[in-house]
Amino acid sequence: MKPECLAEVWVFLACALFFLGLYEEAEEAASKAPMSPLQNRLLFHLAHKFNDEKQLMGFHQNLEDVTEDQLSLASIHYMRSHYQEAIDIYKRLLLQNRDFLALKVYVALCYYKLDYYDVSQEVLAVYLQSMPDSTIALNLKACNHFRLYNGKAAEAELKNLIDISSCSFEFAKELIRHNLVVFRGGEGALQVLPPLIDVIPEARLNLVIYYLRQDDVQEAYNLIQDLVPSTPQEYILKGVVNASLGQEIGSRDYLKTAQQFFQSVGGSASECDTIPGRQCMASCFFLLRKFEDVLIYLNSVKGYFYSDDTFNFNYAQAKAALGNYEEAKEVFLLIQNEKIKNDYVYLSWLARCYIKTQRGRLAWELYLKMGTSSDSFSLLQLIANDCYKMGQFYYAAKAFDALEKLDPGSDYWEGKRGACVGIFQLVLANKESWETLKEVLSLLRNSGNPQVEYIIRVLKKWAKDHKVLLS
Repeated sequence: MKPECLAEVWVFLACALFFLGLYEEAEEAASKAPMSPLQNRLLFHLAHKFNDEKQLMGFHQNLEDVTEDQLSLASIHYMRSHYQEAIDIYKRLLLQNRDFLALKVYVALCYYKLDYYDVSQEVLAVYLQSMPDSTIALNLKACNHFRLYNGKAAEAELKNLIDISSCSFEFAKELIRHNLVVFRGGEGALQVLPPLIDVIPEARLNLVIYYLRQDDVQEAYNLIQDLVPSTPQEYILKGVVNASLGQEIGSRDYLKTAQQFFQSVGGSASECDTIPGRQCMASCFFLLRKFEDVLIYLNSVKGYFYSDDTFNFNYAQAKAALGNYEEAKEVFLLIQNEKIKNDYVYLSWLARCYIKTQRGRLAWELYLKMGTSSDSFSLLQLIANDCYKMGQFYYAAKAFDALEKLDPGSDYWEGKRGACVGIFQLVLANKESWETLKEVLSLLRNSGNPQVEYIIRVLKKWAKDHKVLLS
């Protein structure tokens, strides 16, 4: 440094280095500057970047009740996901300085992060009246529309941003390309998002979400495994990826890791009363198979998810796991997503709900609609055993008969024999039509077991004694 150069230049250099992302160099330069409020604010932010809690608290104590220091504190609150604390500071500053219109955008951003999209939109509208061409504000407005309405509404808002952005405005161009992928449900994700991973923080997360939606769980895991989570969204996504991979490969370790990520969010003071926080606690307890606790949390937010198929899928499973089969059935039937409806977990739970509520025929129809596969074989076993337990012997017999044909060397004959005898008992008790015995005879004749002829003789003797025609 030249002798005539002021020592304060070091802190100005440090600020420039900070904005270039050269944090270690920024810290070194700042340490050579004389103590000042600007130096303290810069070191405060550097401590956050370095995750140094002790240093962070030290510089926090040096902050004063002046606008610059309070804005610095609010920004740290925002980056640490303490959005309500940031809002409180911004609102207090707005009361003192009504012409600080940009603070409206910061408040709107905080409300967006808290999922209060309508409130965010109201606050943002005030700013846009004065600054209708603001890139940040128009982008946030589009994001609010995406959350409040749908991707098409968001894309329409983003068009305004596209129209006003100059060709040299690289940040806006990258932001627009990223958000269009999100608004279009992942269209073009593999072309747009990978180059943006180190440019826009959300690009990595949205690419992970894209892989999950494509059922490429391993690729999603590869992309996120080294990410050290610092926001609730990152913790949640890491939880979802670990849970998906754990279920796919049958690993309890991944499921335990997922449970811990969900618990970190749901148990935190800042997130415990938010909708995502409660969903996280429900997911945590779901993985622990504590379904009573799952329902406590899901019941508290179900009003927001009436038509959400994923929510209803988990909600119905929790109800069914606790034996609330009638209620579970109704929720399962609300689901419209074909991918979920063709999933074996959905089909098996719905079949069980039908059987437990004395609707064995509907469970059997679910099986008839399936193609031949290991899943259809498993569903057949479920129908056979559950119908038998519930005394719905007719469909138990049909299921055991189908199983016996698929695996002749097994002991399914014993199940079929018991079910056929069960049907006969129901006929004797006038709880089943004697007409059903005609099909029982047909089912019995499908077996080559020597006991068949004896059972048929018993049935025919009863029919003859009661003047019932079975042939």
